[in-house]
Amino acid sequence: MGLTLEGLDLTWGDFTLCADFTVTEGSVIAVIGPSGAGKSSLLSAIAGFAPPGRGRILWQGHEIGALAPWERPVAVLFQDSNLFPHLDVTRNLALALDPSRRPDAPQKARIADALGAVGLAGFGERMPGQLSGGQLSRAALARVLLQDRPVVLLDEPFAALGPGQKDEMLRLAAGHLRRAGRTVLMVTHDPQEARAVADGIVTVIGGRATGPHPVAILDDPAGPLAEYLGHARMPR
Repeated sequence: MGLTLEGLDLTWGDFTLCADFTVTEGSVIAVIGPSGAGKSSLLSAIAGFAPPGRGRILWQGHEIGALAPWERPVAVLFQDSNLFPHLDVTRNLALALDPSRRPDAPQKARIADALGAVGLAGFGERMPGQLSGGQLSRAALARVLLQDRPVVLLDEPFAALGPGQKDEMLRLAAGHLRRAGRTVLMVTHDPQEARAVADGIVTVIGGRATGPHPVAILDDPAGPLAEYLGHARMPR
């Protein structure tokens, strides 16, 4: 059991993407493919922001395709941290617990624990404008942890960070989410990122999303994947 995309067909204008695969519960899967192939569109469909033309999205055997985004067992970490600039970090993270009211003492304690887990202990009273890019990414990760959704989608949330910070954040996020038993799909353009943290690979190439394939597919790719990764043989 896990996350299943069954005969999914996403179509917008001339763009079409078909997806048919199952991701095992608790696994971390890298989603790889060329720019414009539909990786973010695939995640948007799972999250409920882009309804498919046909097909089903199931979690643990139950169809979730008809549910509104906030009703799905899905959390998304975008490239933008999406923190409200007029709220301090604690109030921003509290929205993941109960957006209708201010956090009470037990909720503040949970938020403090989440901030400590991502290396931001004592940062609750700071405003987003007082945080660095890496700290904003850590706060956004803490919010996802507090949401406690079983499926987490990472749409290159650390792309704006430098190489060192990016690698650190990716490993931090994958480690926390794996230990929490979350099922993770992470978009990446970097095979090294996939090798570092992923249990499998979903390829999005030529209008089809397939997999999960073993991570070893990156070491000996063939066909369109080889062309994308630059391993195709040059003509003589």
